[in-house]
Amino acid sequence: MTDTPTQLFIGGAWLDAADGATMPVDDPATGEILCHIADAGPKDARLAEAAAVQAQEEWARTAPRARSEILRRAYEIIIERTDELAHLMTAEMGKPLAEAGGEVAYAAEFFRWFSEEAVRVDGGAGILPDGRNRMLLSRRPVGPCLLITPWNFPLAMGTRKIGPAIAAGCTMVLKPAPQTPLSSLALAAILQEAGLPDGVLNVVTTSRAGEVCEPLLRGGGIRKLSFTGSTAVGRLLLAQSAEAVVRTSMELGGNAPFIVFEDADLDKAVDGAMLAKMRNMGEACTAANRFFVHHSVAEEFGRRLAERMGALVVGPGTRDGVDVGPLIDRTGRGKVEALVADAVERGARVLVGGRTPEGPGCFYPPTVLTDVSPESRLMDTEIFGPVAAILTFDDEDEVIRRANDTPWGLVGYVFTEGLDRALRVSERLEVGMVGLNTGLVSNPAAPFGGVKQSGLGREGGRVGIDEFLEYQYLAIPVR
Repeated sequence: MTDTPTQLFIGGAWLDAADGATMPVDDPATGEILCHIADAGPKDARLAEAAAVQAQEEWARTAPRARSEILRRAYEIIIERTDELAHLMTAEMGKPLAEAGGEVAYAAEFFRWFSEEAVRVDGGAGILPDGRNRMLLSRRPVGPCLLITPWNFPLAMGTRKIGPAIAAGCTMVLKPAPQTPLSSLALAAILQEAGLPDGVLNVVTTSRAGEVCEPLLRGGGIRKLSFTGSTAVGRLLLAQSAEAVVRTSMELGGNAPFIVFEDADLDKAVDGAMLAKMRNMGEACTAANRFFVHHSVAEEFGRRLAERMGALVVGPGTRDGVDVGPLIDRTGRGKVEALVADAVERGARVLVGGRTPEGPGCFYPPTVLTDVSPESRLMDTEIFGPVAAILTFDDEDEVIRRANDTPWGLVGYVFTEGLDRALRVSERLEVGMVGLNTGLVSNPAAPFGGVKQSGLGREGGRVGIDEFLEYQYLAIPVR
């Protein structure tokens, strides 16, 4: 912790907040304060915006290869410091060290991927149909960006946004979640070390998000917003972005269905369920939220899943052998507790877990519920915790209707050994991504995003850089 920056990063300098404010960063495993960091206010936000705006023109003219090499160097530094970054992430967020190390590798891969995409931005040329003009198409950076990242994947969500912005030639103001700012500050230091020019990336840590973000969105200097977080906050940011017509991309909430048909390989289904449910203690927008299991295999699936979930070791993420760390804070744990209590009151049966342990920290045990009522609150609420709620179904049309009966549409999971059914059901699900006989869909080389109220646009893959680029059309008379 002693080497981790705790100040704002603006214009290439580490600064205290203008009003001297600080905020604590807590360890969710103990409730103890890890450190205090700068707590930015509106004046700091305007300073960061000015730095990004000032740096934009020169950064946009930087050779694509130069931008690529900065990202590549940053990728290599991250990989070299995997252990250090994993310990930092576990301290502020709680996930076990092994899982934190996996996130470091995942995060680094976005920088490697977009280092390769930086030199592949192309345009087009041709004669227009009327023969009067030649058309020359070029692609150029959209301009200064506001990037807002969540606490559940504090390093990877940063690189997933920063990587394409750098590759496209955009400058940035990054506002990380107040629960997990240290990973973002460490990332800023790494990019500075990798040669990123002053002002290209500016990091404002704050507990006053509304005071910091709204003026930036309404002020006209910021031309792009990329946000990952809840649908409720996303709606608010969309409204604030309208005044200055800020271009937006959003990865919002999820309510992922996990469908197990009667012909599914149950070994694969349970393995997939463990991945889809327990990654990051269930605190993931891609987490399986509603388990729809065919009535003929529901009892066996529930038994196997409860056995696997019950065998997981809960404890501080730094401890050897721990599988499940704490939830992010007491508010998050309280939400999970309330959702489970509501389901039980409506007739759900607890196969394993379901009781909050005594002692410090924000721990909650892996929990499996069966006989869950469709009226339970957790059916239309993103659980964000280690709770698997199982419902049964009888036929394909029924389960597709129930799976789609939600305003969200980020990801769905389908387990079946029938090829026709696999394709048919996947095509009918109203989601942006489908895990077919797998519980893991996220990959830097694939476009990540949802439909309906789960978001706008895509991150990652070849299309990820498109969110940070504009087209310019040049008409040239044919002589």
